[in-house]
Amino acid sequence: MTIRDIMTTDLVTVTPDETLMEVDALFRTYGVRHLPVEENGHLIGILSDRDVLRSVSPFVDTPSESPRDVRTLQRVAREMMKKDPLCISPDASLSEAARTLLEEGINSLPVVAEGGDLVGIITTRDILWHMSQEHA
Repeated sequence: MTIRDIMTTDLVTVTPDETLMEVDALFRTYGVRHLPVEENGHLIGILSDRDVLRSVSPFVDTPSESPRDVRTLQRVAREMMKKDPLCISPDASLSEAARTLLEEGINSLPVVAEGGDLVGIITTRDILWHMSQEHA
């Protein structure tokens, strides 16, 4: 079994200039926890929902909110993303992906084809779901 067999291919991506507010809306709308960041068709980073949570002021939408807190919503993806993320080939094995995720302490890997095109994403959740179905 390879990554190609279980990766998510219906990708939601962002550009480096999308604001935290726009990025947060995509997380909520699509129910994803990781967003690849692409510029001119090339993968340049990845954002997690935790990256966004760390970037927004805790005072937004509270009585203590100030203009400075609201400005955090205007930060852009390029300021929050992890640059040059680890990637994996669609032909890699599930065990290779699992090992990489565990060793690196991350929860997602963009899947990049030989030519450099982003073709999917694999997450710890995808692997766990597959294993639960396989042994059901």
